Amino acid sequence: MDNNMLSKLLKSGVVAVVRRVERKKTMNVVSSLVSGGVTGIEITMDSEDVLGTIQEASARFGHKAVIGAGTVLDGKSAQQAIEAGAEFIFAPTLKRETIESAKGLEKIVIPGVFTPTEILQAHEWGADVVKVFPASTLGPDFIKQVRAPLGHVKMMPTGGVQLSNTKAFIQAGSVAVGVGGSLVRKDLIEDQKWEELSRLAEQFVKRVKEGRLMR
Repeated sequence: MDNNMLSKLLKSGVVAVVRRVERKKTMNVVSSLVSGGVTGIEITMDSEDVLGTIQEASARFGHKAVIGAGTVLDGKSAQQAIEAGAEFIFAPTLKRETIESAKGLEKIVIPGVFTPTEILQAHEWGADVVKVFPASTLGPDFIKQVRAPLGHVKMMPTGGVQLSNTKAFIQAGSVAVGVGGSLVRKDLIEDQKWEELSRLAEQFVKRVKEGRLMR
């Protein structure tokens, strides 16, 4: 795994979750997010023509952001996504096969975890970062409490992250946040308000910077 790639992914502190966006609008969405300073773009495996989308996004935006695959449920899917150009694998659950498949191809892997036991298990199996999911159920204080004994594990809350709680999650010690519908908003995409989407991305990146300064 390329440490420079991981640093690039985490630089903005925001990984945008692009889920089931209409294929013809996906590149506009990615372009808007990258223009807003987002350095991590996750395209979920349940999206239309996902492998083609990952391939195109990697070719067009790979110099500015790290393009990866999300909702990866097994090793085969991880391999397919990586062969299409994914630089990281995001999973909603903890599965050793998925971690080993990504690590075998020297790519970043971020599995989903919910408990301290799963956090440590993921780390021991080779996870680069753990995706604390669903974050809205646990809250920023969970990150803060768990980091006391497990501070050596990089944690990224995902699921229910909003503009209003981003700073708190980062201040609690998260290396980044995974943000879905509150950033990749369906209404903005439907109305093709790309500049507005970019400005929203900028706001999330700003909240991350503020949170990092307050640690």
